[in-house]
Amino acid sequence: MTPDGIDVPRHLETPDRAEASDHLEILDRTDPEGSIARAVKTYSNWGRWGENDVLGTLNLLDEAKRREAAGLVRRGVSFSLSQRFDMNGPQKGWRRRTNPVHTMLDTGTDAALGNQGFPHGIGGADDVIAMPLQCSTQWDGLGHIFDHGKAWNGRPAEQVVTSDGDLVTGVEHMAPHVTGRGVLLDVGRVIGEEGELPDGFAITEEYLTATAEAHGVSVGRGDMVLVRTGQLARVRRDGWGDYAGGPAPGLSFTSAGWLHRTEIAAIATDTWGFEVRPNEFEHAFQPLHQVAIPHIGLLIGEMWDLEALAEDCAADGVYEFSLTAAPLPITGAVGSPVNPIAVK
Repeated sequence: MTPDGIDVPRHLETPDRAEASDHLEILDRTDPEGSIARAVKTYSNWGRWGENDVLGTLNLLDEAKRREAAGLVRRGVSFSLSQRFDMNGPQKGWRRRTNPVHTMLDTGTDAALGNQGFPHGIGGADDVIAMPLQCSTQWDGLGHIFDHGKAWNGRPAEQVVTSDGDLVTGVEHMAPHVTGRGVLLDVGRVIGEEGELPDGFAITEEYLTATAEAHGVSVGRGDMVLVRTGQLARVRRDGWGDYAGGPAPGLSFTSAGWLHRTEIAAIATDTWGFEVRPNEFEHAFQPLHQVAIPHIGLLIGEMWDLEALAEDCAADGVYEFSLTAAPLPITGAVGSPVNPIAVK
């Protein structure tokens, strides 16, 4: 059982603190403020790429890494890693997040009735969609999370994101860069039972490393890492429930050191919040976000559909691939929908 009262199989229990490595010492479950401060002091990338940087860890995804990714395509099979954007999504209205509303502006009925006013029999259909940019498969931009009023690279949050949007680090800056080597870490399959981790299970560095070793794959500079927990498969089977905002397996706060030290460019999961929920402190909300986005400068993806890709990786034993996951270049946005494409 975890300290939060979550029942997990014995072989899934996080090692006792006395047996754990030193990086766990940044976590004091009674002191999220102090634990976050210690992690920030140790893992901050502020100034690493200059005071005017707007890309964060995407700076690590360079031309050489993209050439490497191109060489990973062997079979030419491709996978969309996006959930569908429709009214049947997981959102329940938290902080005004809703599922997409899709409305037709012109239809085949309009064309058949001759209501469109076009010449020589031509007709057409048109539509519009209204949705929060983070209602389904998406990236968190660098302007999404602040730490004590500071945005990425130490900028004052009020000078970065205003009612006009993200004036400095909007996701449009990232749009040309998010293509390179992808790596799947199917923690649910390696560590879990029947391919799934239970809600509330914290994925530590040890589990990430063990999964990579089991897959025979490396993780390093400029990679985009996809972590499958199996939660999406479970909610598709049992219903959305509290998928959007409720308990979930996810990255442990103690994985901050691994996220920083491996120099990955981006990470995405099949869960709503990327990190374990309930969080590992007695009173906290998304503390790993508070370190990873404004301090490490890490691009974080959530609610990715990794199921078909994971099945293929398990079948052929290859857990690396070319991955393209460009955000929509929405000027000033702090997040973006994405349809990631993995090619093997």
